[in-house]
Amino acid sequence: MENKIKLLKTDKLEISSKEYSLLVDKISDLWEKAKETAVMAVNSELLKANWQTGRYIVEFEQGGAEKAKYGQQLLINLSKDLSARRGKGFSRSNLTYMRKLYLTFPKCETLSHKLTWSHYFELLKCDDPMEMQFYFHEAIKEGWKVRELKRQIKSSLFQRIALSTDKAGVMALANKGDQILSAQDIIRDPYVLEFTGLPQQKRCKEGNLESALKANMEKFLLELGRGFAFIGRQYIISIGSRRFKVDLVFYHCILKCYVLIDLKRSEIKHSDIGQMNMYLNYFKTEICQPDDNPPIGIVLGAKQDELLMEYATQGITNQLFTARYQLYLPKKEELQSQLDLALAD
Repeated sequence: MENKIKLLKTDKLEISSKEYSLLVDKISDLWEKAKETAVMAVNSELLKANWQTGRYIVEFEQGGAEKAKYGQQLLINLSKDLSARRGKGFSRSNLTYMRKLYLTFPKCETLSHKLTWSHYFELLKCDDPMEMQFYFHEAIKEGWKVRELKRQIKSSLFQRIALSTDKAGVMALANKGDQILSAQDIIRDPYVLEFTGLPQQKRCKEGNLESALKANMEKFLLELGRGFAFIGRQYIISIGSRRFKVDLVFYHCILKCYVLIDLKRSEIKHSDIGQMNMYLNYFKTEICQPDDNPPIGIVLGAKQDELLMEYATQGITNQLFTARYQLYLPKKEELQSQLDLALAD
């Protein structure tokens, strides 16, 4: 009896060993990957079925004058009959977008199976082909979930980035997505911070804005763009007997440099530029490692006087930028009209 108890105790000790934990991890990872693969396979087949449905509809419509006369009534009839036979998923709206999917991507091979039907449903809502292509490439590169894609479309990301470049740059955006090659490529104006939930009518304190950004860091990183890693808030700098605090510090993994952000609750002042320049000089000398590139500074305010900022930043050799933020989603129509004017010049 004593031997049995000893054996059970020994077995219990063995079960708690590293080898057993490794076994549990391996089996758990195996099933997680299997589940992911299964989901991807299902999504891929559903996407093909949606595309093929769109193809059948278009081919039927193009099959002669007699069939073409059905017009929109065709989708209404199809919705009723397919719903009765197959259940949910065949609303008139869904069938309209399946048809649009085929017309937009006439070759099935051009569809990316990294995106689900839900992604394409949102992409196909874009009226401008260049805008849709931009979000298509970015969603694939960034691995955006559907809610992230919807947020970027709502915040008019394409128009905001496109306004900061030239005609050739806009075409490159549409064909390749957002290419980060220099410090200028990570700047957006304005930054849209609607996710903070702060009221746009009242001036918020800088501390409140910092807290809201930290509490919503995942969404803030989405707004900042690819490559940002959060380092800290209120980063302390000691110079002589004085201490200064940088509001937010990030590291950019693509550009391989620190990015310092100073928040201003109202208009950016010329003195804010001098302060940020000091922070950048300190980081270059005291913080950056030999393989780091020079740091980037962004002074982010609710307003800025373009001419004043031009004079304030003139002659500064550091990578220092100013930009505006807003606590509400921009009006896409206004941004699009600005972009149309810029492209027409």
